[in-house]
Amino acid sequence: METPTDRPSSPDLIIDGSDAGFMADVMEVSKTIPVIVDFWAPWCGPCRQLGPALEKLVTKAAGKVRLVKINVDENPSISGQLQVRSIPAVFGFKDGKPVDGFAGALPESELQAFIDRLTGDADVGKEVLELVARAEKSLDLGDLGGAAQDYAAALGLDGQSPEALAGMARVYLANDDVAGAKNVLEMVTEADQQHSAIVAVRGALELIENAPSDEELTPLLRAVEAGPADFAARFALAEALSGKGQMAEAMDALFVILETDLNWNDQAARKMLLKLFEAAGPTSEITAKGRRQLSSLLFT
Repeated sequence: METPTDRPSSPDLIIDGSDAGFMADVMEVSKTIPVIVDFWAPWCGPCRQLGPALEKLVTKAAGKVRLVKINVDENPSISGQLQVRSIPAVFGFKDGKPVDGFAGALPESELQAFIDRLTGDADVGKEVLELVARAEKSLDLGDLGGAAQDYAAALGLDGQSPEALAGMARVYLANDDVAGAKNVLEMVTEADQQHSAIVAVRGALELIENAPSDEELTPLLRAVEAGPADFAARFALAEALSGKGQMAEAMDALFVILETDLNWNDQAARKMLLKLFEAAGPTSEITAKGRRQLSSLLFT
């Protein structure tokens, strides 16, 4: 178990706090310098991993941040007020209020990022984009929980990030929650309404809202089977499939038209294909494959 005498830093940087001293040690001090509060207990294994790592990085910060360690067994009041359910639990305080936090033991790189955010040394924009990129990969793999977690973390750093808002809306759409997606999109600022990520997810939402029922889809499938050259029926089928999120199948239907007549119905199939690229997202595999296929038709 760690003890105050084990610490290589000054007591001004790292102290053992208490319920009684919380106002003075955390709330008041955080008005002039960020304060990290580490809730721990002697019997907690992850706490013994996290504590020394936090102390090392706080010492390295050389006065930019302070650490207050609170033993929850001896000081249950403050942890209860902050609704600490498990330990270790860490909060970052600035200006007398909690502004960031996490639970569990994190790797040193993530602890450093946490401290950098508190001290203002972090490149928040870069961190947001990294989280969004990771979330997009999770979304492509069907890991909606992982995607939602990273999008939420990105929004925690920048609540107006259009990339993160668009991504979170896509998570809701993937869960068939149109209302949730709309609620997220209401948070988009006026300046970001035409951001490519926002435009794309609005396109996907529009397709879903216009999707026909299964009963309406069946006649379209039969019409295409009965008349393979009936491009109007095939085009309607592509619209229906895209609305149900079956982007690959919708594109296949459109390419049947395009491979025969690029200019059919005033280029309706090509225009819809571009709309599907937009709705699927510029970095999706479906869009990349579709653009390659379209290019080969246009330049051959």
